[in-house]
Amino acid sequence: MPELSALELAKELIGRNSVTPQDCGCQQVLAERLKPLGFRCEPMRFGDVDNLWARRGGTHPVVCFAGHTDVVPTGPLSEWHSDPFVPTIRDGKLFGRGAADMKSSIAAFVVAVEAFVKERPNHSGSVALLITSDEEGPSVDGTVKVVEALKARNELIDYCIVGEPTSVDWLGDMLKNGRRGSLSGKLTVRGIQGHVAYPHLAKNPVHLLAPALAELARTEWDKGNESFPPTTWQVSSIHAGTGAGNVIPGSVTVDFNFRFSTESPDASLKARVESILKKHGLDYRVEWTLGAKPFLSRHGRLAKTVQEAAKRHTGRSAELSTTGGTSDARFIIDICPEVIELGPVNASIHKLDEHIEIAQLELLPRIYLDTLRALLP
Repeated sequence: MPELSALELAKELIGRNSVTPQDCGCQQVLAERLKPLGFRCEPMRFGDVDNLWARRGGTHPVVCFAGHTDVVPTGPLSEWHSDPFVPTIRDGKLFGRGAADMKSSIAAFVVAVEAFVKERPNHSGSVALLITSDEEGPSVDGTVKVVEALKARNELIDYCIVGEPTSVDWLGDMLKNGRRGSLSGKLTVRGIQGHVAYPHLAKNPVHLLAPALAELARTEWDKGNESFPPTTWQVSSIHAGTGAGNVIPGSVTVDFNFRFSTESPDASLKARVESILKKHGLDYRVEWTLGAKPFLSRHGRLAKTVQEAAKRHTGRSAELSTTGGTSDARFIIDICPEVIELGPVNASIHKLDEHIEIAQLELLPRIYLDTLRALLP
């Protein structure tokens, strides 16, 4: 087995303060590693977002590794045990923002590719990397734009491995072969502002909304299916009032979100919500935002190959799942029929003291390398 240490590259990437949508030179570091291997590295900048499309080979099948160099903000620096942008090793773990989500995966991509090209310089097909700095943000100038550009020139992908942190308890115990849709709403219900001592002269929108809110919360939207759990609806924010304790508010605003399965199209969810609001006689307005539609990747050669590679190196069987949040796989599926997400344990992502176990970081590139070996003989 070749030497596949991704630690130093992971540390170099973590050391760059690439809070979304900043890349801070991460993609240049990757390009400098890939170009000597024969990769054609194509920077793609859209708006304020840096993207990188790198490809070695000109034939099919195309095996692509996809990921993001941007990270979420750190939160209070004083509550980290070490600087989040100074990669630090302690207790057998690598700490730093992006250690799990997902700079370690990107480092593992690169060292796996380096080992593969050294081992098989005349491999069949093509190896590619699609890297963005707009995954943790609004995701409008990142992977979606790269996919549109590739599609326009008919440059399609056959297999794509996304390095999102999908694992739950140990590396490789869960793979994502699809994702639920995300539909958000900002609901404003209007009443009549007034003095709390004279409620008959006002109309409290919070009181008016409460029965409708209770009905929305207890509604069963669907039962899910064999690939997706049931659709869920959750309130994330409620705001009303002027700040004074003696004023009945004139309006109340509620932010909510659906994570929905293929059983419930977004149009039907919108219609059902508005039907409930109308039934309760509310004076309301809803602003809808469709963040992502649900998708399910074909359960084919890629899923089987990655499952087998993960089990070979971890000794455990991987579960296929569509749970969790959204990822850029929702865009890639448009030009790639088989997409699988596999990455580190996600327990510390977006948290203080984000980290990855060094042992995981040593296994991850081996799984990626075995996948390349199987797909590109």
